Amino acid sequence: MDEPEYPVRLAGRVIAIDPVGRVLLFRYDDPPPKGRHWATPGGGVEANEDFYQAACRELVEETGWTDVPVAPTEVHQGANLQWSSYTQGLIRQIDHYFMARVPDELRPLGEVAAMHVTDGIHASRWWTLAELDETDENIYPDILADLVRSALAEQP
Repeated sequence: MDEPEYPVRLAGRVIAIDPVGRVLLFRYDDPPPKGRHWATPGGGVEANEDFYQAACRELVEETGWTDVPVAPTEVHQGANLQWSSYTQGLIRQIDHYFMARVPDELRPLGEVAAMHVTDGIHASRWWTLAELDETDENIYPDILADLVRSALAEQP
């Protein structure tokens, strides 16, 4: 049986890593198929944006950080089926991921609480690689720990 056609949403996402290798994730409590899950900062590509520009904009919007540079090299691409609060239905989201180095350990978020409410972000947390490896929580992308390891191995 063929899979139904779903609207497609393009998104740019940022894997934000602090100086000791923790990664920032946001928790969402969506309807199935994703349900409760943790994901990197990021969101939909807007008109006249590419994936990188969307990732940079979304990092600022979701963290309040205007001083964290995002590397322009794409490190991963993934797709998943998920519920969209914007369309009130299922969509196929195609995510393109980029890396950012956050200069401070466990850096707090800026004034983004109201935005998190409207975007359905219920919590934020810095995760260690050990926590990513050991968790039973749904993490997106599912290879996040490997992507962080690769980034840490490349740092000077």
